[in-house]
Amino acid sequence: MNRDFQNRCIILCLVLVALLSTLSARLVQIQLVERQRYADSSAKAYLRTERLPAIRGMIVDRNEEPIARSIPVAHLYVDKNHLLDPKLASFGLAYLQASNEPGWQKVSKEDRIRRIHAIRGAILERETPDAIVRKHLALAIRLLARPVGMRRDELRGKIENSKATWFPLAKDIPDDIAERLRETVEENYLQGFEFENSIKRWYTNPKLAAHLTGFTGEITEKAPSGKDSFRIVGRFGVESALEEYLAGRDGRRVHKRDARGLIVPGKSNSLLPPRAGLNIKLTIDIGMQAIVDEELEAGLEKYKSKRGAVIVMDPNNGEILAMASRPHFDLNFRENLDKDDRSSNYAIQAKYEPGSTIKIIPTAAALEEKLVSPTTVIHCPHVLQERKFTVEDSHSGGALSFEQILQKSNNVGCWKLAKQLGVRRYYDYVHRFGFGECSGIQLSGENPGTAAVPKLPIDFSRSAYGYFIGVTPIQMAAAYSVIAGDGRLLKPKIIKAVVANDGTVIEDFAPVVRGKVISPATAEKMRRALHKVTLRGGTATLACVPGHKVCGKTGTAIKHDPKRGGYIKGGYVVSFAGFMPADRPAFVCYVVVDEPMTTEVPRYGGQIAAPIFSKIATRLAAHMNLQPTEPIPAPNSPVATR
Repeated sequence: MNRDFQNRCIILCLVLVALLSTLSARLVQIQLVERQRYADSSAKAYLRTERLPAIRGMIVDRNEEPIARSIPVAHLYVDKNHLLDPKLASFGLAYLQASNEPGWQKVSKEDRIRRIHAIRGAILERETPDAIVRKHLALAIRLLARPVGMRRDELRGKIENSKATWFPLAKDIPDDIAERLRETVEENYLQGFEFENSIKRWYTNPKLAAHLTGFTGEITEKAPSGKDSFRIVGRFGVESALEEYLAGRDGRRVHKRDARGLIVPGKSNSLLPPRAGLNIKLTIDIGMQAIVDEELEAGLEKYKSKRGAVIVMDPNNGEILAMASRPHFDLNFRENLDKDDRSSNYAIQAKYEPGSTIKIIPTAAALEEKLVSPTTVIHCPHVLQERKFTVEDSHSGGALSFEQILQKSNNVGCWKLAKQLGVRRYYDYVHRFGFGECSGIQLSGENPGTAAVPKLPIDFSRSAYGYFIGVTPIQMAAAYSVIAGDGRLLKPKIIKAVVANDGTVIEDFAPVVRGKVISPATAEKMRRALHKVTLRGGTATLACVPGHKVCGKTGTAIKHDPKRGGYIKGGYVVSFAGFMPADRPAFVCYVVVDEPMTTEVPRYGGQIAAPIFSKIATRLAAHMNLQPTEPIPAPNSPVATR
């Protein structure tokens, strides 16, 4: 045998052996090593995963009145890969022709399917691909336009003008309409239209407690198929803060497809049922919330202001019974959220110098430290000259008792009490009352305020009557609850319980004491003093509630300008913090109005915030069935208040 020929044969054999060995190795790799990957890839062509969204938990008030609930809806998507495939589109045309034949309704299901396939084959032979796609699209538009609430030309434009291959055609379709649409798509063999189950959040009283309740929004996620999917999550307020309880867990259902990519009816590969979210019971009373919202709205309109807040708090356990902020918005529609800072929760995010409502700190601290008694008399001149600054008060001066200092809201008297305490001890009480740190309310975005220990004596003096300290409404409500309660600072609470759908209480939120501030005896003495603020000669006579003893304190402060420094000429923040009944307070109500522009009355807390409090407290007393303890007096002439 020729040696060259023999060598060529050997080389050829070696090449064949190498090729066959490589092929064998690849087959082994596919069959053993990469088997699962190829199986999963193959399954994707024949399986379709449908997300089953979990029903989001309800939000209810303390009396289990619904505030937020979920409504099942669906989103209708367009899949252009299927819509523009003539082989798939031909099914819709075949069904249209077959269903118009005589006796169609009497034909069995199996015979119908055979007839559709026969007609489909003829259509594919007779029609061009473009014609099939065009006619199928026209058929789909004719059948779907009215149910989805669009004109035919509008629906066509939305489909044809979209550059995406997968996009939502209609969202938040009510469940009953979505079911009819599903039937239309399936019965008419329409291709390229898919549904995704979802939920829509609905708020029963969309303008009540909007900032506290909050709202939901959509986030985009990648589905197992690689397509975009949308999921509802909490974006704001309780909806966001309690997301882990409310959300639940989505389920899924896997459908099988046939060789043509059509879903096989009744064939389900696997099912994971969704788990519903838990329900949240709030501490607010929706009836009290309605009162607060109505009176705050009326007050701001009357006194020409755009911003303000009212907080009603139970001083015995820290529960928030009502909370309203302005400006606000409609929870269901949420239009113009960015306009006028509507999404900002004034009740927990606004920071301002409070004015005279802060005077409970030097007075309560001086009592607690036994530096004074309720009958102690202090000389309070109109102008007190210190070494490098003065403290002034243009109103009542002279010899004032401890209680009269609060009743007249005297700046000089409060500064003298703070000076006796000393800056370190005074600011220890400032911080013990909760200022300079977040209150801990279960809402995001809370402003901690500012309560830095001053380095200059003039700043120390100003802090004694409401300047050089930045507070928030929720801090003020909590601080006055110390006086109205037993001297302890409570964490404001808005969540009463987490409840399962069968009524089982999963978690109960007990009151949280942040610290002891003053003794119960000092709190009682302060209540007696603050009651006199609302009597004749006090700054808050317009806060009175007929038949009830009311305690409270007015506050008026010129607004600080954070951009340019200094203070805004003609810009005021006015407030009133009150509680009733005086002997055993059932609620604390804090009212703050930002920049009232009225010229009808002086822009003092006693002339603007106190009357709003009076109207709210009068209605709350009736709502809470608080029995009158005092004779109803004849109307008194208003006195100058601040």
